[in-house]
Amino acid sequence: MQSPQSSTEGLKAVPWPVWAIFVLCLIPELFFTGSDLGLWATPRTRMVGFDYLGFWAGLLADWQPNFALQPWLMFFTYGFLHGGAVHFLVNMSTLFSLGTPVARSVGSRDFLLLYAILLVAGGLGFALFPETSAPMVGASGALFGLAGIVLSWDFQRRRRLRQTLLPTVQSLAMLAGLNLVLWWAMNGQLAWQTHLGGFVAGWIAAYIVQPYHRRP
Repeated sequence: MQSPQSSTEGLKAVPWPVWAIFVLCLIPELFFTGSDLGLWATPRTRMVGFDYLGFWAGLLADWQPNFALQPWLMFFTYGFLHGGAVHFLVNMSTLFSLGTPVARSVGSRDFLLLYAILLVAGGLGFALFPETSAPMVGASGALFGLAGIVLSWDFQRRRRLRQTLLPTVQSLAMLAGLNLVLWWAMNGQLAWQTHLGGFVAGWIAAYIVQPYHRRP
């Protein structure tokens, strides 16, 4: 059992960019959850938010945007919206577990830059393989990108030290299996394209941005 002091120390160890992303996701989710429960606004408020800030692949074709910059801003804004409290909680727990070590390894500035790139990459993945006209929301594209960074660093380290690559391969297989299970459980409504786009971008980015202890 963890003591209250160790829990507090663990929270203090979370870099501020991770907290900032968490807050930017928390604020709209609190507002939308309150509207879902009828505490304020209307139950349609979440969908209105999706209309303006979600990722709509059709906007890259011939759809008319709600405002001029929407087709560009949606590559970032979709990642701060979620489909409900469960979606939000799962993604935020993943953010803390993956974002903390990456942010501590590369520093605040590089982490924020990487996170923005991963959001865009997730959006591009969804746009390249659109399977639905529905909006895409959620931080999971960037989160799979963080997983790609962590696994890519591990892959590079193992190759450098001539260690077995089996643990990395097993982790990749687990991620692929997780996507298959979620896709099945969600009746095909999983944005696997976003996960793939973020992951590939993260894997590649890990060759460019190295942890501090690996830099010359």
